[in-house]
Amino acid sequence: MKARVTVMLKNGVLDVQGEAVRHALGTLGFAGVNGVRQGKVIELDLAETDAARAEAEVKAMCDKLLANTVIESYRVELL
Repeated sequence: MKARVTVMLKNGVLDVQGEAVRHALGTLGFAGVNGVRQGKVIELDLAETDAARAEAEVKAMCDKLLANTVIESYRVELL
């Protein structure tokens, strides 16, 4: 089973990289971009075949390693 985890900074947390991208887009002539949030996508190939157990396992991975849950939120998708 495959899983995709999307990790983003929580609302209210300053996204320095996103702001740098927004600024760079403006200097390249892409006007009208009012905000950019940058995150990361992690794809996992799991041995687990039960969807509920796989999702629980991936959430545990996120809580322990893949996301800094103090400042980041995550979304898990089973593929």
